[in-house]
Amino acid sequence: MADEQEILNRWRLVLGKYASGQIDFSGDGVQFMDMENVLDYLYSREYGDEQEIRKERSGGSEGSQLTVPYWLRQIKKLFPKQTVEVLERHALEKYGMTELLTDPEVLKKLEPNKELLKTILELKHMMKGEVLVMAREIVRKVAEEISRKLEQEIRVSFFGQINRNASSPVKSARNLDIRKTIRMNLKNYDAENRQLVLKNVYFNSRMKKYNQWRVIICVDESGSMLDSVIHSAIMAGIFARLPMLDTKLVIFDTNVVDLSGYVDDPVETLMSVQLGGGTNIAGALSYCEGLIDFPFRTMVVLVTDLYEGGGYQRLYSTARGIIESGARLVVLTALDMDANPNYDRNAAAALADMGAFVGAMTPEELAGWMGKIIV
Repeated sequence: MADEQEILNRWRLVLGKYASGQIDFSGDGVQFMDMENVLDYLYSREYGDEQEIRKERSGGSEGSQLTVPYWLRQIKKLFPKQTVEVLERHALEKYGMTELLTDPEVLKKLEPNKELLKTILELKHMMKGEVLVMAREIVRKVAEEISRKLEQEIRVSFFGQINRNASSPVKSARNLDIRKTIRMNLKNYDAENRQLVLKNVYFNSRMKKYNQWRVIICVDESGSMLDSVIHSAIMAGIFARLPMLDTKLVIFDTNVVDLSGYVDDPVETLMSVQLGGGTNIAGALSYCEGLIDFPFRTMVVLVTDLYEGGGYQRLYSTARGIIESGARLVVLTALDMDANPNYDRNAAAALADMGAFVGAMTPEELAGWMGKIIV
């Protein structure tokens, strides 16, 4: 019976307050009514102009008396964190409740996460004063969280080449030097029991690679590339802390902006991004070509969907010049945790035929790929 009541209550929440004549809440009716009010406050926007007519017919709506700060407090009280994040995302993206990002009292109640970061980057032009300060702090928290998750694996990719000429005090099965262990313990062989007694076990050390390369990360800041922009900025910050890399960061639309001076500060980088506008990939690559001093120790990582706003022939000509100089050209059609690309396949094929590496990668895959090249 209790399960049936729970199912009816859930159906009532799905159908909304206008089903009250057919289905009543049972059990903890007060809590379910509170849940209904906060859901109605958000999703009644689906009715558009019809909402006012429905309010008149229903004799008013308690949900309409809610304020955004109270609504935020209530959804956090009534729903689990995952549901709260969905409700906040719908409020911002689907129903345009931009007051979530323009009212400081409201903004400080939002849960810092990647989706909120993306929305801040899209709406930061509306922010000023205290709200902008708070938004920057959210960007910092989320960027640091993403960086913490990525940095360890990225460092392993670069420092992980095994040096079999030196032993290590780090006792890990992954580092076990089985040949040296057997060789050094042969004197301890127990002939009677036909067993090798291991009195000492030896491990390989890991060799740090300090032959410096210049890595130029060139990022398309069009709106469709937002996930890739975020991960590119954070990756550039991590790369900037690696001693074997001299990292440059360039973002572009129709204009090119060199953010290399802020490469170790993802907050400044991300808050400098201007999403949207046209795309001049050839112009951005041409600028990057001017940053190449030693081609055979340079890698240009172009992050773009390859939908060129200008002529493709200039793009191909510039790319060919970079490749023929001896520099590595990597074209990433997506750089994020999912690596789901949407890109110009004809341009991708043309660049691949020239010798560029073209593909979509997660940040870890990019770091692993670079670690194999940078010796």
